[in-house]
Amino acid sequence: MLKLRDGIIELYKKVATSIPGDVEDALKTAYSNETEPLIRESLNVILQNIKIARTTSRPICQDTGFPVFYVKVPKGLSHQLIRDMIMDATRIATDKIPLRPNAVDVITEKNTGDNVGEYFPFVYTEETGEQSLIVDLMLKGGGCENLGQTYKLPAVLTFGDKEAIAERDFDGVRKCILDAVFKAQGKGCPPYTIGVAIGGAKDQVTFLSKKQLMRRIPDIHTNAVIAELENKILNDINRLGIGTAGLGGRTTAIGIKIATAHRHPASYFVDISFSCWANRRGRLIW
Repeated sequence: MLKLRDGIIELYKKVATSIPGDVEDALKTAYSNETEPLIRESLNVILQNIKIARTTSRPICQDTGFPVFYVKVPKGLSHQLIRDMIMDATRIATDKIPLRPNAVDVITEKNTGDNVGEYFPFVYTEETGEQSLIVDLMLKGGGCENLGQTYKLPAVLTFGDKEAIAERDFDGVRKCILDAVFKAQGKGCPPYTIGVAIGGAKDQVTFLSKKQLMRRIPDIHTNAVIAELENKILNDINRLGIGTAGLGGRTTAIGIKIATAHRHPASYFVDISFSCWANRRGRLIW
């Protein structure tokens, strides 16, 4: 099991220091499509930062994030053992890479110093029929995490001095997403990747919306209706003009991914998760 622990340490290093290729490609496309010199320069700085972090094996951002694991565990393998291995690997990775210590006790306000605390990292496990253990890791920055929003529909939304009703339908979902992006006002380091979930319980949709950030940017939803909705809303977001670092331009978001879940007849929730341009995610297959 020491090999697994070492593999998780290397996963931490990869995710902290190297942006996924699909995210980098989307940022390069945003740079190519931009015409404003200031915005182009901002995107160029981002792309150079990605290159330097990768070649020097240094964290791509000083905030190395809140570690979130999604683990598929083969039958017969202890889930608790996997969790313990992740905690051990986190302590070593914090010192070795290094990662910024981010685990703060909400009672004492003391930082543990090793990125391990109560529900930190946060680990989701599920049993799978596959023979391999699959470990997905996301390092979620605090700035973009603060932008997340949960809506209970129907809802009254305010855009400046105007109000709009978000009904329990896909147009209502669209209005909620645009409202969340508008409220973000360029904070949290756009261009964003945005995860959305529609369902019937708060914990259901918050889990699903963040998990959408693990999807690759070029992914097309298997349901044609949702795929069309993702494309439409992405275009609407990029017409808002918030742009890179909130400076304006053509690209406010490089991707939007939507999940749906069955809901109770009495409830309709929409949850929206943001990732900054540094959508740090990676996978270990063991």
